[in-house]
Amino acid sequence: MTNHPVEMFNYHIWATRTILDRIAELPPTVLNQEVNSSFPTIAHALSHMYAVDEMWYRVMTGANMAQALQDCMSFATQVMADIGTYKEVLHQLSEQYHACLQEQTDLEQRILVDNPYAGIREVSLSEILLHVANHGTYHRGNISTMLRQLGHASTMTDYVLYWYTNQPHIPSA
Repeated sequence: MTNHPVEMFNYHIWATRTILDRIAELPPTVLNQEVNSSFPTIAHALSHMYAVDEMWYRVMTGANMAQALQDCMSFATQVMADIGTYKEVLHQLSEQYHACLQEQTDLEQRILVDNPYAGIREVSLSEILLHVANHGTYHRGNISTMLRQLGHASTMTDYVLYWYTNQPHIPSA
């Protein structure tokens, strides 16, 4: 039986890797070229995605959300040197998530999250995985738009394409 939250997380990793591979095909300057969008550059959008994925990983593994948010939000403003660095940190974080998911037998386990912006709420680990995947989808859309504004085609990262690929669940770095 398919575990849909884990499958959506696997899709998130695949889709993010797919768009990173597309960016890697373009001139390296594209990563830091300014654009009038949700983020000043594609690098800033990628850094934000990484920061949020890292923060939620820490929450899933027992960290207090306020502390995890404080620790990880500095990642959102730090742009990485090149697309290869983004690929590497994504790969490392996806490995950490998958190790956690191997150990965690009950994804319906509920934890108390004290979100400094929204308040206290009980959520399941599966809901966190679905949120991480949904958040990534939103920002990959931002990045696709930014690429087009910079004069480059993006790439398809739709879930349906993921269904039909023979990609492994964890793309190699």
